[in-house]
Amino acid sequence: MDSASSIPATTTIVVMGVSGSGKTSVALELTRQLGWAYIEGDELHPAANVAKMAGGVPLVDEDRWPWLRRIAEVIGEHEEAGTDLVITCSALRRSYRDLLRDGHPSVWFAHVHVDRDVLAQRLAKRQGHFMPPSLLDSQLATLEPLGDDEPGDVIDGDGPLQETVTALLADLKRERG
Repeated sequence: MDSASSIPATTTIVVMGVSGSGKTSVALELTRQLGWAYIEGDELHPAANVAKMAGGVPLVDEDRWPWLRRIAEVIGEHEEAGTDLVITCSALRRSYRDLLRDGHPSVWFAHVHVDRDVLAQRLAKRQGHFMPPSLLDSQLATLEPLGDDEPGDVIDGDGPLQETVTALLADLKRERG
């Protein structure tokens, strides 16, 4: 395989992290700057998952797998169409990320990392989202950091949005050139 054929024709940035990390804000700013397609991964959750989370009940793997498979399908659809994509997904476990990138060379993970205290403050202020602040600790307990062999990088999300996006794009360019 020559080096040109190992470079994906499209790129899918999966903006990942726990609730309150700023995934949606980062993804929307990326979309604005890049002009790429955007999908809010939470909108792909089955209604039962949304109801469970809204009721303060953490999801278990059996709840997440259908949602993650749907996200992987969407990624594949965009790859087949040759369109670059920014999509949000918590992607907390390595096994979830493995499913998302299986057969999808376009995937690059941008893990937006935010200090727990900042997350708690953000969640306490957030209005109109189904994910209650009470589930933060379960998400943090579930989170497995990106491995060195996974495509992507950890981006600091504590600071201003523009700094986060600038760092993310610099890392993407360095890795995907």
